[in-house]
Amino acid sequence: MAGTGMTVWAAFQNFGKFNIVIALAIATIKATLVVLYFMHARYSPKRTQLVIVCAVFWLAIMLSLTLADYNTRRHEGRLASATTCYRA
Repeated sequence: MAGTGMTVWAAFQNFGKFNIVIALAIATIKATLVVLYFMHARYSPKRTQLVIVCAVFWLAIMLSLTLADYNTRRHEGRLASATTCYRA
């Protein structure tokens, strides 16, 4: 209930550029609690914990490669409007 309360509270606050950072931090904390306690990963055998750590490591690799690719692309100052896209 505390996680849901934090999520609702953060949704109604204006943190400027840090809105997404705070929302992702809360989501990460909630996901970690779900994996550790509701999926019983905390009390599972060492091999299961190794698989979980490897999966998180692989996710980190994939996200870093995605962000590296995104950062190499040219970014326009603004998005195209609907009228620009549909001109004949």
